Amino acid sequence: MTARPAITAAILAGGAGRRLGGRDKGLEPLAGVPLVEHVLAALQGVDARLIVANRNHDVYSRYARTVADTVDRHGPLAGIAAACAACETPWLLTVPVDCPEPPVDLATRLLREALLHDAPAVVAHDGTTRQPLFALYRRELADAAAAAAAAAQGVWAWQDAIGARELDFADRGQQFQNLNTPDDFLAHASRPHSTD
Repeated sequence: MTARPAITAAILAGGAGRRLGGRDKGLEPLAGVPLVEHVLAALQGVDARLIVANRNHDVYSRYARTVADTVDRHGPLAGIAAACAACETPWLLTVPVDCPEPPVDLATRLLREALLHDAPAVVAHDGTTRQPLFALYRRELADAAAAAAAAAQGVWAWQDAIGARELDFADRGQQFQNLNTPDDFLAHASRPHSTD
C-alpha cells in the first residue's frame, strides 16, 4: 500500500477585520477561546500546520509556524501564494481563520479526489456554491499563485485557470459558515455544533 502524500494545512489569517472594528479576527474570542484555536482543533489528516498572517505574528507563532503575506493588498490569493511558497510537503490545504468548524474530513476527501483525477487542485463546494478558500493545491503551484496574486487575480478565477476540480461537500454544508461580525460570534457560540 502506497503511503499517503503529506499535507500542510495553512490557516489564512490575513484579513483586515473591518466588520470587527479592525481587530484581528483569528484572535477574537469565541466561547472564551481565540478563533484560530477552534480552526486548529478541527484540522485532521494533515502533517504540518502554518498560519498566514499580516500582523500579530508573535501571538500566532504560539500555535504554529507563521508566514507573512508576500503581496500586500491583493486579498486571499496573496495568502495562498505565501503558503504555497512556504509549504514543504507535496500538498497544501488552505482554510480561512474565520470558519471555526471546517469539516474534519476536509483534507482526506480533497486529497482522495486530487489523486483520483491527477488534479493540480481541488476546491470544496458546499452544495450551493464553491468555497474557494477551502482547497487543496499541489506545492508546485507556488509560482503560478504568486504571479496571479501580483496581477491582483481573484482566487476563484485563478482556480479556474489552473484547472481546479470542485468536490461536493453538501453533507457538510453548514460547516463552511464564517464569522465576520460581533453578532456572528455571539450567534455561533450560542448554537449547537457538529461533532463530526
